[in-house]
Amino acid sequence: MTVPGTGRPPRACRPSPISLARWSAPRHGQSQGNTAAESAAEAGLDRIDVPARDPDVELTELGAAQAASVGRWLAHLPADQRPGVVWTSPYTRARSTGDLALQRAGFDAPRRVDERLRDRDMGITDMLTAQGIRSAYPEEAERRSWLGKFYYRPPGGESWADVAQRVRGVMTDIAAARDEVVLVTAHDVVNLLFCYVAEGMDEQAVLERSRTDGLRNAALCIIDRDHDSPTGWTVREYNMTGHLEADDVTVTAQPGASDEVGGDDA
Repeated sequence: MTVPGTGRPPRACRPSPISLARWSAPRHGQSQGNTAAESAAEAGLDRIDVPARDPDVELTELGAAQAASVGRWLAHLPADQRPGVVWTSPYTRARSTGDLALQRAGFDAPRRVDERLRDRDMGITDMLTAQGIRSAYPEEAERRSWLGKFYYRPPGGESWADVAQRVRGVMTDIAAARDEVVLVTAHDVVNLLFCYVAEGMDEQAVLERSRTDGLRNAALCIIDRDHDSPTGWTVREYNMTGHLEADDVTVTAQPGASDEVGGDDA
């Protein structure tokens, strides 16, 4: 039976589309930018000596091992819980994390590179520590203090609220795609804001989480589609590092090179 003039079966006879059930979002493994940022903060420097432009920063040896641990976790999942596709930031450290994880897991999946998953753009404050921003752009440090970390947008850059807008678009597209299980490899602020949206958090709550429970390198967030939730999502796991500990791989909680390194999180 078909609907007259369309050649299609009636809606009740059509097969139900595949719908998203779960997606897992690891932060990238430790990067050369993470270690450079930590060193600059510890030394009280104004500038972060990053080895490449932000999109090209690579994983450290430890970061590669952390990514492989994500793969070990994937390999132990039941077949119906393994990702059918990988959405990834175009930045090298995130793409490498996904590639190494799948290599270690022993299976492959199509990649979807999406620039909305990139790290936060710091504009004129890129490669500066918080001390460096205060020295070079005291008026910007004052403006950030007034507006707060969530809404402050450096000239030429993005606020956390800007990144949240990108994140909302990605979440809508992931939910609409015909994949039941998805792996998303991205960055600390992006993954944190996934949870911010999924949990319906406010500014104060997400900043407090960032300050007290910031995402570790290669830590996993697991988010389920939940039509009974007011947001449509439920965060099942946040900042999960058991896979790293099981592999006896060092857990690191290092700042990104594209954040106000050495500053407060208020």
